[in-house]
Amino acid sequence: MHSSTETASQYHLRAAQPSDIPAMEALIARSGIELSAGFYSPEQAQAVTRHVFGVDTQLVADQTYFLIERDGVPLACGGWSKRSTLFGADRAKSGPDPLLDPATEPARIRAFFVSPDAARQGLGRLLLRHCTAQAVAGGFRALELAATMPGVPLYEAEGFATLERIELALPGGVQVPLARMRKEIAA
Repeated sequence: MHSSTETASQYHLRAAQPSDIPAMEALIARSGIELSAGFYSPEQAQAVTRHVFGVDTQLVADQTYFLIERDGVPLACGGWSKRSTLFGADRAKSGPDPLLDPATEPARIRAFFVSPDAARQGLGRLLLRHCTAQAVAGGFRALELAATMPGVPLYEAEGFATLERIELALPGGVQVPLARMRKEIAA
């Protein structure tokens, strides 16, 4: 794993733009299938990638979704949200996505994906720390997320605690376990 200094100098972290969406969708599809091995069955990985994973364009519009690149190649994406949706791409939404109250509600950590070629190089941690700083600057005191099983070790290492286990029912009778997690970030 690279140190923060190496990571910061090797990689470029920036706000995602609408023109990045096709490349991010491709990265998400690869990440969802390949990095789920050992955590989900192939059937579960296919179902959650097809029906849940993807870009939430509201985060791109809010400028709270980020892309990490090296030499112009997208290696990771993820973000935070000041809106109520906990997880899922545009196709999973049904209706308005109201703003959260930073004084009483946790910001959301959303849609973290790393290219299988760049796994275990600290990119998820880099994104998470950037998003945490952004949420603190936005006045939030806590973060909440719905983690896939491959993401749980990162979030636990960064101080998140599991609040509850969720079984997500997907088409074809596929059940996919998730963990709803939370972390306090400001007093």
